[in-house]
Amino acid sequence: MKVCLLSSGSKGNSCLVYNDNTKILIDLGNSSQYVCNELDKLDIKPKDIDAILITHTHVDHINGIKSFIKKYHTKIYVTDVLKELLEKEIGSFDYELYQDKTAFINDFTIEYIKTSHDAKGSIGFIIKEGNKSMVYITDTGYINKRYIEKLSNRNLYILESNHDVYMLKNGPYPYFLQQRVVGDKGHLSNEQASSYLCDFIGKDTKKVVFAHLSEKNNTPEKVEETFKNKLKENNIKFKDYIMGKQNVPTEVIEI
Repeated sequence: MKVCLLSSGSKGNSCLVYNDNTKILIDLGNSSQYVCNELDKLDIKPKDIDAILITHTHVDHINGIKSFIKKYHTKIYVTDVLKELLEKEIGSFDYELYQDKTAFINDFTIEYIKTSHDAKGSIGFIIKEGNKSMVYITDTGYINKRYIEKLSNRNLYILESNHDVYMLKNGPYPYFLQQRVVGDKGHLSNEQASSYLCDFIGKDTKKVVFAHLSEKNNTPEKVEETFKNKLKENNIKFKDYIMGKQNVPTEVIEI
């Protein structure tokens, strides 16, 4: 399994998960052209994308989908709720529904979990290939305790670490927007994300990617400081982490 976070932030999110036989996009919130250009740099043809997974229907996660599927006719995997919402945004499309919260796409098994965001039907993913697995969760105010065991000791975590609470409260956002961000249907703070990761990280965990950093209410340095402090508090030794960026792909991560 190889993974490249193509773009991450409030202006567009997209992630590529692939191997020699199967290629999946998670969200397509950047322009179709941007995603196609980045796929080309990885020697992947857009027509070879087997499926698109959708976390939710906010524009920074679906902006480029209509144009992409119009040209390449890619199948989108959705829940009943996401199908209805997405049809309102882009019209009819080729789709497949999850069965018992699971989909099988060639070599990959996709399981979704419910997230808590102010977008109806929002979800995150556990993706498996053989004995390898990754977690992809962005745009959630919290992670339900019932998922902690299921999410633990995965090889790779791509998890949002959206804001530093102090920066948010003293930044440019009006009060109502601050309350939206910190609420149960908002976004994970650095403190929350790092705490969850300390619950999740196990002996098989290879890498963490911090995603969806706010441009106005966070910095990579704040994320790193918080994470290091949480690791120290919990007596966890872990060093392999990177930051997702807006319109700048990460390295290709192989697990």
